[in-house]
Amino acid sequence: MFSKHHKSGACVRQLGSRSAAGIALLSTLLLAGCASFSPDRGMGVVAGVASETINKDVIAIRTPDDAQRADATVKALLRRALTVDSSVQIALLSNRGLQAAYNELALAETDLVGDSLPPNPTFSISRISGNGALEIERQVVGDILALATLPFRSEIARQRFQKAQLRAAEETLRLAADVRRTYYRAVAANELVGLLTDAKSTAEATAKLAQKLGETGSLNKLDQAREQVFYAETTADLATLHQEATSSRERLIRLLGLWDTDIGIRLPQKLPVLPRQPLSLPRIEVDAVAHRIDLQIARIELAALAKSLNLTEAGRFVTLLDVAGIDRKTRDPEGAPFRERGFDVQFQIPIFDGGEVRVRQAAETYNQAFNLLTEKAVNIRSEARDAFRVYRSTYDIAGHYQREVLPLRKIISEEMQLRFSSMQVDVFALLTEARQRIAALRAAIEAKRNFWLAQSELQTAINGGGRGEPSSETRSATAVQASSGGGH
Repeated sequence: MFSKHHKSGACVRQLGSRSAAGIALLSTLLLAGCASFSPDRGMGVVAGVASETINKDVIAIRTPDDAQRADATVKALLRRALTVDSSVQIALLSNRGLQAAYNELALAETDLVGDSLPPNPTFSISRISGNGALEIERQVVGDILALATLPFRSEIARQRFQKAQLRAAEETLRLAADVRRTYYRAVAANELVGLLTDAKSTAEATAKLAQKLGETGSLNKLDQAREQVFYAETTADLATLHQEATSSRERLIRLLGLWDTDIGIRLPQKLPVLPRQPLSLPRIEVDAVAHRIDLQIARIELAALAKSLNLTEAGRFVTLLDVAGIDRKTRDPEGAPFRERGFDVQFQIPIFDGGEVRVRQAAETYNQAFNLLTEKAVNIRSEARDAFRVYRSTYDIAGHYQREVLPLRKIISEEMQLRFSSMQVDVFALLTEARQRIAALRAAIEAKRNFWLAQSELQTAINGGGRGEPSSETRSATAVQASSGGGH
């Protein structure tokens, strides 16, 4: 006359004192599925990638001692004028967005540990009395299916944690690439500001001379306006370059994670000279496919989805299997007290849903990931080839300016000076040539900047860490895992 209730989905521990075999099975599954937190919270892989790929140190700041060590290193690097390497190192130690990515990695490890633990059992006790009768019932309820699939789900969770480690490494490389690009733009802007500052002085002197000659009638209004507009345009260009230099500097400061008194960074006034020889990368496609972090992430995702697909196919007909151990004690005033022990099994009958939907979803998700991985491999090969072509092209263009254009411009300038001294040309012809030389110098600086930017993009194309594209994955392995075992 008494009813009993229990919740499905919790974890069984025993079916009474006589279930030694069940306890042994439980212990085996418990040991197989357990995972513990690592001492470095997954940072070993990130540190290894940063060291091998960009030769830099990384640290996840978790204690005041960590923060103090990182701050001391940063301040030591800031005492000197920044190089591209020191800028990258400062960013890896100071950028708080990167530290947030490392926190995300630590959170991923908590997911790994949580997914590797057996579900907790549910214990219930009920006491029902009336008309002198009393019934006390105790139950321990659990999900046998979740226990049976625990090792498989634990392995999937471990692969997803490896993916999270590579994600953190990719964020590290992405920050390093952003710093390199911003550094070269900031230094190039400084060099252009220096060039245009000198040009403005020349243009100002020319404009004043033209004004005086116009007042004496020696220069017509057309030529006078030409010289004055050159000064006006140079002034506007210089103001624009000042703004670009300031904005590039501020962007670099943001990437470096600096504030307060540390923002007074010192940048070089000129870009580095071109290397004597460009890189020769005959195996660039192979290197890119072997080293790209995003491709490694896609491979891990595909492997996790394959395991999820196998798990879904294995458990397609069974999605609920609960077992409850029952201990019931009954006392009736009309009879002697008695005690009952037993178990209760609950499972679904796959009449309407035979698991076909879940299997089809898992299979299509796997096929989608496979196609995306293949597309990514094809794109990476193309990106590597294109990045190397741009690198060689910008090297040749910048070298052409250094070897051919600028030396010829220097010869022309010197010859014009000689002709001006011998009064073979007037001052305005000399100034016209000076404007052309300034334009050539500006183009040479921009060509050299483009080369260093192309070199940075080449490194990114091989190792990964580019700006990236929005992920087109519509269903993660977690979703497939949730639909494949244990849950109901």
